[in-house]
Amino acid sequence: MQALYDVPAPAKLNLFLHVVGKRPDGYHLLQSLFVLIDWADTLHFERRADGQLRRHDRGDALPADDLCLRAARALQQASGCALGVDIHIDKRLPSGAGMGGGSSDAASTLLALNQLWGLNWPRSRLLPLGLSLGADVPFFIGGHNAFVEGIGERLHPLALPPLDFMVVKPQASIATKDIFSSPLLQRSESVAIVAGFPAVSGLPQRTAHQAQAEPWDCAGSAPCGSDRFVEQLCQGWGRNDLQPPAEAASHEVSEALALLQARFGNSRMTGSGSAVFARVLETSQKHARMTGSVGQLGSNPKATQQEGQVKPIADGIDWPSGWVVRQCHSLDVHPLRGWADD
Repeated sequence: MQALYDVPAPAKLNLFLHVVGKRPDGYHLLQSLFVLIDWADTLHFERRADGQLRRHDRGDALPADDLCLRAARALQQASGCALGVDIHIDKRLPSGAGMGGGSSDAASTLLALNQLWGLNWPRSRLLPLGLSLGADVPFFIGGHNAFVEGIGERLHPLALPPLDFMVVKPQASIATKDIFSSPLLQRSESVAIVAGFPAVSGLPQRTAHQAQAEPWDCAGSAPCGSDRFVEQLCQGWGRNDLQPPAEAASHEVSEALALLQARFGNSRMTGSGSAVFARVLETSQKHARMTGSVGQLGSNPKATQQEGQVKPIADGIDWPSGWVVRQCHSLDVHPLRGWADD
């Protein structure tokens, strides 16, 4: 195999995000529901025989040593592989959005090079390498929508119904470190995050203290979740504990939330922001679901809606200049889910 082209790196949304504690090393412990969506970067990989790792940007220049190069270097060093790669990135996901764009690029790089270099590592071997790069990377390697614990490494896959979202990225971006250091940061440490829900796949409900002391290790679990659990999650249960400090830091976040709330009756920030989203319930009867196959992920935020997809229903909103707006669909699985064995 000499090259892999049109490799997608999809974004994610946090349907809720609760801060439940803090580790001795300073990392915050979270509980969240991560959902894959069909807004993606596109990467292309060409194998090199000289061992060099090079990145080529097909748009705005990325940081010199971005997560893709770091992922390639980590896999090269861990595997002892003598091959190299040219990585071409068509960056369509907005930066500073809280949608996991850089982490998704890193995960797709690990999965693609696992194929291109003929390593054939199992997913269980790629996951810790991904975690060393960033807390969100294991989710994209895992490949399923998931209830997430710890700093993002403990994955409990959930089977979710098809979901549609309006996603808005204001022009402003907010540094994650500023969000977590804010005195306005909410914490859910005194309550059980799954309180009111049936036990998930036989796992008991727990307080945040129990979650910190005895974390679930659900990597590799089969998709699961009771109908009531999933239904309440999709109806907007929970909150994003990072949202209040983000709104205080940027009036654009508050404005975007208000516009979506007025139009759709629900709005929430994803991750540490500044992107926000609302669940869209007005869909076409001929809505064609994305299956997650390589090459089927849309990546142009200004693309015209195709026949059979969700109708453009937010045209009446006067979006401020410089904002990026896209109507998105959830994915059942990551499009590269089959690129590593369990």
